[in-house]
Amino acid sequence: MQEKRRYKRLPIQLNLEVSELFKQDNNVIPDLNAEIHVFDINQAGIGFTTTTYLPEGYYFNATLSLEPSQQKILTVVKILNVFKLDDGSYRYGCEFVGFASIFNYVFEDYAKMLEGSEQE
Repeated sequence: MQEKRRYKRLPIQLNLEVSELFKQDNNVIPDLNAEIHVFDINQAGIGFTTTTYLPEGYYFNATLSLEPSQQKILTVVKILNVFKLDDGSYRYGCEFVGFASIFNYVFEDYAKMLEGSEQE
């Protein structure tokens, strides 16, 4: 299968909590408190798993902090696809919405850090 992504996926172990989902038509799903486990990231989006079902097409706010910069990035994440896994949890593919390209250096620094740790 040919990779169609514009950016290389970078492995990451990051836990976030989704407290609320929303859609552009002001449809809101409040009080979720869904813990998500991010397993990959790039400039375009994230992949994560959770035991909570989150519907496609919804958005949530996220604050990301990547090594080594520890720069906090506030972004909106759109859920693009969901797959139910054999263990009953869900795997998600998401994109960043309105992500400022000025933060690309954070991903570049993170990729360099990963490359450096692989060479050790």
